[in-house]
Amino acid sequence: MLYLVPSPIGNLEDVSFRIISVLQKCELILCEDTRVSKSLIQALNFKFNLDIKIKKFIALHSHNEKEFLSNINKEFFNANVVYMSDAGMPCISDPGAVLVDFAIKNQIDYEVIPGANALLCAFASSGFKQKEFTFFAFLSNKGKNREKEIEELMQNPYVSIVYESPTRILSLLESISLIDENRELFAIKEISKKFEKKFKASAKELLKILKNENLNGEWVLVIDANKDEKKSFISEKDILNLDISLKEKSKLLAKIHSKNPKELYKKLLLSQS
Repeated sequence: MLYLVPSPIGNLEDVSFRIISVLQKCELILCEDTRVSKSLIQALNFKFNLDIKIKKFIALHSHNEKEFLSNINKEFFNANVVYMSDAGMPCISDPGAVLVDFAIKNQIDYEVIPGANALLCAFASSGFKQKEFTFFAFLSNKGKNREKEIEELMQNPYVSIVYESPTRILSLLESISLIDENRELFAIKEISKKFEKKFKASAKELLKILKNENLNGEWVLVIDANKDEKKSFISEKDILNLDISLKEKSKLLAKIHSKNPKELYKKLLLSQS
């Protein structure tokens, strides 16, 4: 039997009785990082006075999962096998989907145990009333792919949710502010941990707030839906690359940013000199 078990994203007390029960009867753990999973079992045993004894820890992650699964057969899962990623729910911006697909194709019994998940916790904490949302996971680190992804989530007619690192959260907010500085955002860092913190404001205000905050920790950003279907979300870079006069470019930029076209024209002239 295969069990996909979520691991805590910060607070050990998020582990359920069911998770503990599964861990107590499992014989081996497939895990994203054996060191992380071993440390988690030790911490659970110490905190809750348990005696979870795992015979074997085997690394199974995005770099080796196809090779690993090609070398085992269905009988491997006659034992009680647990799969755990480092933090949160397997398959949700974490490895695990290839393993689930393998189980389905080979008629292997499996169960996904409910548990800690940053995505759902952030959405429930945001206060946005729409019932639909789109999860973008982690955006590309840089380049044209990142620009394209940001434009896509800003045009999304549903609430958008992204994970972001502390080193890129401000640059993400800057990009969003250039497109729509009044878009309402909700940001939360260190979910379920001691220093969890929540913020809700317009893109422009949130950028100001976070510039004065300690950014350490993992972030989840929830972006309100695009409610104006007619609004253009062409990027500033796209406008600057157009083969038109500086005056025309300044007029287009003024419409996007609700600023004085003459001031923008002066800035464009200075940038050309």
